[in-house]
Amino acid sequence: METIDLRSDTVTLPSPQMREAIYHAELGDDVFGDDPTVNRFERMAAERVGKEAALLVVSGTMGNLVSILTHCGRGAEVILGDRCHTHIYEAGGISALGGIHPRTVPNQPDGTLRLEDIEAAIRPDNVHFPRTRLVCLENTHNRCDGAALTPEYTARVVELAHRRGFAVHLDGARLFNAAIALGIDVQELTRGVDSLSFCLSKGLAAPVGSVVCGSKSFIAEARRTRKVLGGGMRQAGIIAAAGIIALEQMIDRLREDHENAARLAQGIARIEGLSIDLARVQTDIIYFDVTAPGLKAEDLAQRLGARGVRVLATGPTRLRAVTHYGITSGDISRAVSTLADVMQSR
Repeated sequence: METIDLRSDTVTLPSPQMREAIYHAELGDDVFGDDPTVNRFERMAAERVGKEAALLVVSGTMGNLVSILTHCGRGAEVILGDRCHTHIYEAGGISALGGIHPRTVPNQPDGTLRLEDIEAAIRPDNVHFPRTRLVCLENTHNRCDGAALTPEYTARVVELAHRRGFAVHLDGARLFNAAIALGIDVQELTRGVDSLSFCLSKGLAAPVGSVVCGSKSFIAEARRTRKVLGGGMRQAGIIAAAGIIALEQMIDRLREDHENAARLAQGIARIEGLSIDLARVQTDIIYFDVTAPGLKAEDLAQRLGARGVRVLATGPTRLRAVTHYGITSGDISRAVSTLADVMQSR
């Protein structure tokens, strides 16, 4: 029985076209700037999101870390959401490696930070306080049900930050999911932000890699930061080749992932002992809760795994499922029926 892995969209396997592109990639030494495939990919990535330049990095965590370290010196402060990926899932890297102080404000259910909360978190010019240098947004927002932040909201944050003299970084790990869900060009979501990162290895299905984008001067400095972190790669065209296919072929198909997520959520809503807010299902990420007495999320995840359906327990009663490349409509039907069987037989 083939496993249906819904733990994350990071489990995607590269498409046949990606494997072919990797095999035939023209290579050079990227640290010397000599890898033609990397150079082509970085130009493509920057153009796609409306920025001057781009930098290939190993992971989304490295992308955010490179960006924040480039914006902020030691002792500076960054404002970010209390449920954002950088704060929860990146091992405290901005503090451990950069000496940067995180100032968290509450994420709202739609992934936003209230403008009043950002304003209140800005430090006055006083020797006792760290200097506010950056605010970080996340789009889509993983821990907020994969919510897509609108261009109107992002523009308001950019206006506030620039008026108060600091920058905006956008963690756009699943940025193209947001653009597809909102039915807009991705550049509407990146306009005005000083830097952004997006992942190749999630919904875009490449085997590894993320990209940092910004102005030419910012990316030149970010390249130095990447080197400090050990991220200077050599024949990195084998990564960039898959990234080129991701940008050319894998963006529009994200609609299929969103449709599958909606079908999965609707199936879960019909199962006794489970609870899901269908109104919050917007992209490829769904969260649902176990309401059946005495059943823990981890126990349910283990029982499903034994039946060939893998989901992720994210709390005592909460689980996450993410649709992605390689998950079919038939897989969704089987996942729903398996979940219903497990809940009935508990």
